Amino acid sequence: MPTDIVIAQTTIDSEHSAAELARGAVEARLAACAHIDAPFTAVYRWKGTIETATEWRISFKTTRDRLSALSAWVTQEHSYEVPEWIVLPLEGGSDTYLAWVTDETTPA
Repeated sequence: MPTDIVIAQTTIDSEHSAAELARGAVEARLAACAHIDAPFTAVYRWKGTIETATEWRISFKTTRDRLSALSAWVTQEHSYEVPEWIVLPLEGGSDTYLAWVTDETTPA
């Protein structure tokens, strides 16, 4: 059964920038938590050229209600001209964990 919790993801070019985005989103209560994946190699086409870069992926756990605000905040704070932004629905999970995500993303 789908939930109101989603995972939103972006990538960025440094561990420091990833940590800043993750911490800022949690501090602003836009995400309950954020996981930063180890660096990986990205291969992509940008402005007609095949590029290769080292990136870090940030996965934000948030609610559908906070998703728009999180998206706007990440877009504003992100260093990329066109940051990756994808949203994955959750089909379920621990009731306790899902409640925690909701509590932590509710504005004070």
